Amino acid sequence: MRALTEVQKHLHPGAVYRRSDLEKWSKAVDRHLQQLQEKGTLIKLSGGLYYYPKKTAFGDAPANDQTLIASFLKDTRFLLTTPNAYSTLDVGTTQLYNEAVVYNHKRHGRFQLGKRVFDFRMKPHFPSKLSPEFLLVDLVNNIEKLAEDKDKILNNVKKKALAMNAKALSKAILNYGGAHTRKFFAEVLEKASLRYVA
Repeated sequence: MRALTEVQKHLHPGAVYRRSDLEKWSKAVDRHLQQLQEKGTLIKLSGGLYYYPKKTAFGDAPANDQTLIASFLKDTRFLLTTPNAYSTLDVGTTQLYNEAVVYNHKRHGRFQLGKRVFDFRMKPHFPSKLSPEFLLVDLVNNIEKLAEDKDKILNNVKKKALAMNAKALSKAILNYGGAHTRKFFAEVLEKASLRYVA
């Protein structure tokens, strides 16, 4: 029991731990993990991933998404977003999506962590935080996945693109746009420059 108490001294409410994290403090990791789960100290989120719930007046608080994903990936280089973020662009996206997307360098696929499902997508490049320019490019990248009137959305995207900072948008297209997205924006911006010349 003393060994278990020693392990528990290192654990903090609100933190997410991998099995390998506990190996630093325990010589019987699996037994201690089992005991900590039985006590309610740790909750298993997925294979090898555990959460020490933070108690609140409303019960156990869920794990913080950023903390959870960083532990799962063993990496802090990721971008957490959702298709709902496109609504900030005012291009007509009104659907609500119960989906969290994680751009990262390590994992690809849908993973359930606790009660939530995350769509992990491996990408060579993504920004450290969301910007309107990135979101506009990301929307066109993912247009086929949206359950909305695609032609109407894309027409609104064209207008939005012309109202944005051209330099920042061009950089986002170059860094984050797929082949189809680059072609789409190239035509939009080319027509705009011809109109201005005329």
